[in-house]
Amino acid sequence: MKEEKDKKQVGRSDPQPPNLGGSKIGRSDPQPPNLGGLRLGDYNTLRIKKRTDFGLYLDGGEEGNILLPNRYVPKGYVIGQEIEVFLYLDQDERIVATTEHPVAKVGEFAWMECAWTNEYGAFLNWGLMKDLFCPFREQKTRMVRGQRYYVYVMEDEKTHRLMATAKVERYQKKTGYELSLDFTEVLLAYLQEHDGQCELGDKSPSEAIAARFGVSKKVYKKAIGDLYRRHLITITDDGISLV
Repeated sequence: MKEEKDKKQVGRSDPQPPNLGGSKIGRSDPQPPNLGGLRLGDYNTLRIKKRTDFGLYLDGGEEGNILLPNRYVPKGYVIGQEIEVFLYLDQDERIVATTEHPVAKVGEFAWMECAWTNEYGAFLNWGLMKDLFCPFREQKTRMVRGQRYYVYVMEDEKTHRLMATAKVERYQKKTGYELSLDFTEVLLAYLQEHDGQCELGDKSPSEAIAARFGVSKKVYKKAIGDLYRRHLITITDDGISLV
């Protein structure tokens, strides 16, 4: 397990420039700075201040310079122009910018694949260089490498660290009927991405359904019924399949 972690960190880490005025939020910092209007885990429009060997420094206001690494620098940029970037924390927990688009931002739900695990939790591939952490306390069952999970992206209010939770119910402020309608489309998309097959049927254990999809068995059965009435799936003892 340790070898897997070490390999992952080497394979997906950016070279780290010296801290030249950027903000660092780490475990040794008991009072994270006021972000001054910046939104971590979201898209921000920032002004390009200057070019460095490591990339572009963007104006982070009270937070000082925020690095946009070389690999994300757009062609034809102009010093002083504004650029839309996604902000998150790098391996050293400094605020860093990227022009990549994660599958979800803070406050959104998405399916993510577990890339690796360690003694603290799981790390999910959400489309950025640094994987998204999901601690054990936020998992319904222990996440397994290679499996996909339905999660909610959130920001810790005290540390500003971004993380995922598979305990999505407390963030779904919809009626059961609205939630079942939404999940019907989620289930349909899942089938389309998995060769039209899902081994979980209406008689499968509620624990297995919650671990896979993060919804109750009642919501799952309603979604199956809706897809069946729309003649989109067939139901067998082996699960459900697209027609």
